[in-house]
Amino acid sequence: MPYKPQWKLIVGDICFFAVAMFAFYFTKDYSVRFFLARYAAVFCTIAGAWLCIGYGLGKYRPLKQSRYRRSMMRLVLTVAATLCVTVPLAWLSYIEFSMLQTILLICTVFLQNVVVVGLVHIVYYAAYIDEEPGVYDARQPAAVLQQPYAIDNDTLMARQQAINTQTTPAVGAYVCQNIDIKSSNTLVLATSNVFNYTSLRNYRYDAIVNLEKLNNIRGINKMFCAANAKLPDAGRVLFCFESRSTRKQRLLNKWPLGLGWVFYAFDFLWKRIVPKLFLTNRLYYDITQGRNRVLTKTEVLGRLYYCGFEVLDQQVIDGYTLVLARRLRQPNKQVRKRYGPLIKLRRIGKNGRYFDVYKMRTMHPYAEYLQQYMYDHHHLQEGGKIADDIRISTLGRFLRSCWLDEVPMLINLFRGDMKLVGVRPLSQQYFNLYSNELQQKRIRFKPGLLPPFYADMPKTLDEIQASEMRYLNMCEQRGCFVADNYYFWKILYNIIIKRARSH
Repeated sequence: MPYKPQWKLIVGDICFFAVAMFAFYFTKDYSVRFFLARYAAVFCTIAGAWLCIGYGLGKYRPLKQSRYRRSMMRLVLTVAATLCVTVPLAWLSYIEFSMLQTILLICTVFLQNVVVVGLVHIVYYAAYIDEEPGVYDARQPAAVLQQPYAIDNDTLMARQQAINTQTTPAVGAYVCQNIDIKSSNTLVLATSNVFNYTSLRNYRYDAIVNLEKLNNIRGINKMFCAANAKLPDAGRVLFCFESRSTRKQRLLNKWPLGLGWVFYAFDFLWKRIVPKLFLTNRLYYDITQGRNRVLTKTEVLGRLYYCGFEVLDQQVIDGYTLVLARRLRQPNKQVRKRYGPLIKLRRIGKNGRYFDVYKMRTMHPYAEYLQQYMYDHHHLQEGGKIADDIRISTLGRFLRSCWLDEVPMLINLFRGDMKLVGVRPLSQQYFNLYSNELQQKRIRFKPGLLPPFYADMPKTLDEIQASEMRYLNMCEQRGCFVADNYYFWKILYNIIIKRARSH
């Protein structure tokens, strides 16, 4: 049956034959003109036979639509058929190549195909990972449909015993303090299977407690979204997990000094780094089913906000990090999220236009959904930064201290979104903290890589606004060129001589 071949695969094979031809040329002591005159027609004949046979066998079907085994089978059949056609021609001396040279040429092209096809299918394999949830569009009522009643004492005692057995008595006490486990509208379970959520009747429960550690759940977002869909407005959930810091302390205490750090490094590499890498995350999940992986508190809290919950409380008890949250809204639009080293941050630029600022990643996954949470639970320290910012990773703190995280912002400079000196590009949450007058002045000019902060080194939010106001007033009165030139040398002096830093 005719099919539409993928032209990239055809061009790739032509390039492979060109590489093989040049490799063959370097084994001969010929001039280029003599070599082409003698062997160009031979190469074209063999390449033409390969391309025609490959097309007939379906070799040029899109690789994304074919399994690896089928792609390799078509490749092997193409090699075998091409050898059957060209080797007899060499044996009968119809072409200038010997049989050995013909076989080596085709095998060279075959090996190049094996490498490329293998790499392409590795990428497709890594890219297809079903960890993200779907979208739940159910409309939520204001209250549960079934009126709650108190469960009998035997059921209550069995529920309390199950909680204490699954976790610890101290954890059980926390659950009882924050969730009404006596209510018939409270569901207590310990499961890593999302089906146990999706099979629930809508709005049957107004509180769900899952005592299975999130570290053992592969589709965390799926589970959060499924709970969101089944709960009424303001319905509560309680989840538990082992955080990275707790896990680190447990491993260091378990093993003797020295060995503990070795085991912790291996554990962190395999159960935290490997699941986050593009080429290894699916392999990790296929091997481990996502069980016992390392989670940070920032990631879990961020996932909850991403899936439509608001965190009410979080406590660490007997090695369990317990998170109490309530349903706030529908989940965000669910997409496959990749957390590579380079990130794009939505910022407000000139004329109030939003643009993406490029930076090196310095925060944990899903930290971008915790800005409002951090404003509500942490105060601003000197310089306008959030104090005790749990969103920043250990590597991120190092990158920030060396200014390496801002190197990708040069992309914004070359694209014209930013200039060298100017006010810092702000997120919508930070922008809302500024006065209306300063907001209007800010959007009249492009933001910059070097903000006036480093010229004045303000300590409070009011001082930061006053510093930016002085810079913007100078831009209005004397022009951006004069203001930027004045501030550039002042900033450079403070950074190099006075070692000014933004903490």
